[in-house]
Amino acid sequence: MTEKTIKRKHYLLFIAGGLSVILFLLLFNKTIHYTSTNEFCNSCHVHPHAETSWKLSVHHNTPSGVSINCVDCHLPPEDQTARFLTRKAYHGFHDLYAYLTMDLEEIDWAAKRSTEVAQRFVYEDGCIKCHTNMFPSTLNEQGCQQHLKYIQDPDNNSCLKCHHNVGHDRGEVSLIMEEESIGPKEIFTELTKVSTFETFEEKLPGTSVSFKMVAVPGGQFKMGSPTDEPYRRSDEGPVRDVEVDDFWMAEIEVSWNEYLAFFTATSSQGRKEAVEVDEETDGVSGATPPWGAPDQGWGKGDRPAITMSHHAAQTYCRWLSQVTGRNYRLPTEAEWEYAARGGTTTPYFFEGSPKDFESDGFLKKLFGSNTEVINQYVVSQLNSPNKTQAPESVEANPLGLKNMLGNVAEFCFDYYDPKVYGKYPKGVVKNPRGPRNGEEHVVRGGSFRNTPKDLRVARRDFTKTEAWLVTDPQIPKSIWWYSDTKSVGFRVVCEYDEKNN
Repeated sequence: MTEKTIKRKHYLLFIAGGLSVILFLLLFNKTIHYTSTNEFCNSCHVHPHAETSWKLSVHHNTPSGVSINCVDCHLPPEDQTARFLTRKAYHGFHDLYAYLTMDLEEIDWAAKRSTEVAQRFVYEDGCIKCHTNMFPSTLNEQGCQQHLKYIQDPDNNSCLKCHHNVGHDRGEVSLIMEEESIGPKEIFTELTKVSTFETFEEKLPGTSVSFKMVAVPGGQFKMGSPTDEPYRRSDEGPVRDVEVDDFWMAEIEVSWNEYLAFFTATSSQGRKEAVEVDEETDGVSGATPPWGAPDQGWGKGDRPAITMSHHAAQTYCRWLSQVTGRNYRLPTEAEWEYAARGGTTTPYFFEGSPKDFESDGFLKKLFGSNTEVINQYVVSQLNSPNKTQAPESVEANPLGLKNMLGNVAEFCFDYYDPKVYGKYPKGVVKNPRGPRNGEEHVVRGGSFRNTPKDLRVARRDFTKTEAWLVTDPQIPKSIWWYSDTKSVGFRVVCEYDEKNN
């Protein structure tokens, strides 16, 4: 073989290799383009109504006719080549695996549209790529404040906090604030008479709403958690001997039916964000209309009322006292823990350690933990479809109270102080009510979003007013409704005075 022939073969191999590379790149680009179309995404990503809700959203149904596609939001921008390809492969295999192995009818799609879940599948690089001007002339003052906050602290803020509805329309414009009912119901006309300290049913005059108030005999207990309790936090001690008087506590958290009776009787369309009292009738002015759907579309009825503020809960108690002639209020932190324990001294009012239920460690994450016992009594992250549940879904504690742990966390009367236990006087502390003033209030019990370690009886939390009102578009922000929390509600207590009962 001559040298000329060898060179010719090398040239041919080089040309063939170059053409193969070009052909591969063309096919690769074609494949990337095809697998990035909306039609391809919908072929195996079969989320019900995903396409329909997208077409109704402001990202498709736009005045200019410009339509934003699936990959514009659900993948990083294409100019970030490596990141775009790796995330595209990850999401593609994830969706294909779900399509081939899961029963799509059993997936709780409603739970997957929460902001927390959406943040795992929406890339803000895409938002910023299109929305290059974050301060257009049409932006209102509230929007300017939120965008400025985002620029200053992007790690702790998110586009989705305010713009969760732009990609897929959820149809949640407003909530019709009316009581749910099935068939005719009795309308109560007389006040409930209570002459002895025993459990009774409170019937709200002029409505069909009633609820059980459980008699809780007073006594002493150890408030807080011992130093060796798993997952203990510093604000849960030191353990103190506390005594509380007799009181009644609602069997369940205040339901939508109960709260809507208050809303119907006291709300006022167009009223400013302020507390108003009619001096002539001493009437209670209630909440202004909500912004959006406070029930999140989960349903009302006996489900716990959510998204109302601590102020709204206190106003509800004032109204309830007025219409019943009894002294209703939020429970003190001591009353709440005393009732939640139900005479027990362990982390929960049922058997088991937090370590038994929590999925810590590789083996528990791989094989799961033993949750049978806790699921009987608690609506938590372990068994909830990322939303509240009706009270009959769990068993009661030893006092007959349901959902003291889980479902929704509950407001207490007290201001929050992480060191308050150590500030109480020595000896047995009688009927403590926390600090005299403060900025935030105690929240107890944990919610459907929490895992077992944060559902212990002694676990303390507090309101986060600023964070819970980030996306409220009103100026001033509402004093009645939280825009950014859906896992907090409340239950009521009624004071018992032997002389007046």
